[in-house]
Amino acid sequence: MSLPFQDVAADDPRYTRRGAMFVPAGEGIQRWVWGDIYSVKATKDNTNGLLGFVEASVPPGGGPVAHVHNRDSEAFYVLDGQLEFLDGDETRIARSGDFVFVPPGIRHRFLNTGLHTAKMLFLFSPGGLEQSFVVGGDEPVPGQPVPAWDQKRGARMAAEISHLELDTDILP
Repeated sequence: MSLPFQDVAADDPRYTRRGAMFVPAGEGIQRWVWGDIYSVKATKDNTNGLLGFVEASVPPGGGPVAHVHNRDSEAFYVLDGQLEFLDGDETRIARSGDFVFVPPGIRHRFLNTGLHTAKMLFLFSPGGLEQSFVVGGDEPVPGQPVPAWDQKRGARMAAEISHLELDTDILP
């Protein structure tokens, strides 16, 4: 089946206007957070506030504490591995190819319960919460292992990002 297309003038702005964002593999703002590796690919600043997009590598046992975003949605797509997702008071296992959407007001977290590092993509809508990784995360140190964080370090991150006016609650 083919779709008929109209003849279009070579200078028609519907076909010539540019403005897509391209972030090559291995690029983005790299941060270590909660013992995980995050690569922030898109921020509210370069998407006109529409979304924040992050690539994550989560080692076995890794993942953030339970929390709630009161105004923002978060969506996750598991590329490789296995992650346990908390949805309120229930957990589910997500594997390669699984998608998880968390609307505002839902307590959630992910935890790598597998034997190998899990890879996933996630996005915030609208954009802005990705700034918590940029501001509160650790700058990677080449040749050094990613340090695990304890609850105290997590609390310090929350304090560091409080000036961003992010509407997120950390819950047990």
